[in-house]
Amino acid sequence: MHNNHRSIVVLISGNGSNLQAIMDNSANGNYRISGVISNKADAYGLIRAQQSNIATQVIDHKQYASRDLFDNALTKAIDEYNPGLIVLAGFMRILGADFVKHYQGRILNIHPSLLPAYPGTNTHQRVLDAGEKQHGVSVHFVTEELDGGPVIAQEAIAIEPSDDADSLAEKIHQKEHILYPTVVSWFADGRLRLDGNDAYLNERLLPESGERLS
Repeated sequence: MHNNHRSIVVLISGNGSNLQAIMDNSANGNYRISGVISNKADAYGLIRAQQSNIATQVIDHKQYASRDLFDNALTKAIDEYNPGLIVLAGFMRILGADFVKHYQGRILNIHPSLLPAYPGTNTHQRVLDAGEKQHGVSVHFVTEELDGGPVIAQEAIAIEPSDDADSLAEKIHQKEHILYPTVVSWFADGRLRLDGNDAYLNERLLPESGERLS
């Protein structure tokens, strides 16, 4: 267990509401956010971080001629913080295979569906269109397959007849803000690890749907 296990870098592209939840929870003391990096200079999440005296950086993907060059610049920026964990919180760039390999087992993402169902975008509307009774949110390890890394934990919500995409998004956000800091804490405590394509919590192999917190 290296000392920087509890140091995390958060990657954002926008508002940073999950970043805020993770920052608020860091007051419990088992991890600290060393840096926040955005690919967009106008991301409100940068202001949230600065207000909490957290170092911020902008790596604008438009300044790089290729994804590889962008990934290299991002890797360099992240490695200056020497973090134990990288947390994607509304980061809207797809990361290349080399980047993901470099941080194997140390990148988390949150996805607004009960993976493996509904990978990709626009999940709230797709779930409604399919007539599902249940929806939810998943935190997973990032692997080279988009939204395909092993699920660590999920929270489920019931879909009410009155729900639309906006009301589902709101319900999911509330769950995200509980679920994501919880999983980050597990990692910081050394309770969570990735082995190949399997996630382990407290040395117990997690099922395909991860831990169900609700």
